[in-house]
Amino acid sequence: MSGGLSHVDADGRPRMVDVGHKTVTRREACAEALVVFPADVAETLRSQQLRSAKGAVVDTAVIAGTLAVKRTHELVPFCHLLPVEKIAFEHDWIGADTLRLRCSVAAVAKTGVEMEAMVGVQIAAATVYDMCKALSHFIRIECVAVVAKSGGRDDFDRREAR
Repeated sequence: MSGGLSHVDADGRPRMVDVGHKTVTRREACAEALVVFPADVAETLRSQQLRSAKGAVVDTAVIAGTLAVKRTHELVPFCHLLPVEKIAFEHDWIGADTLRLRCSVAAVAKTGVEMEAMVGVQIAAATVYDMCKALSHFIRIECVAVVAKSGGRDDFDRREAR
């Protein structure tokens, strides 16, 4: 369905897309989210190597994000159950107060893994918030976006642009 909504049938009713005719290829996607901390909280987290009273912040976020990727088809109604072969997380500080999280997902399948990457990074970011909320409730999660995808029809990579 070129130019239209793929999850809506001719009568405007919701539906799962039939991917039976598509070619099996290696599909990859990367999504990112920014977790913005108040300056004093960021400084504390940096000095404590991203550990809070609850434990290792990023390690816990990676576990939560990994579980979320594996359950995306249960959370987003029209996502296909995919044979996920790779889940990888990265994190880095950009600026003094912003932690960038990235979730990369790969599968050999007939449909892409963008939703798995987005769900994974969002749950990882929410876990960072949960691990750090005792320090501040002014932590923000911003700019969630798919920044790269390959193996399908509309491939792109915007990781360096962000």
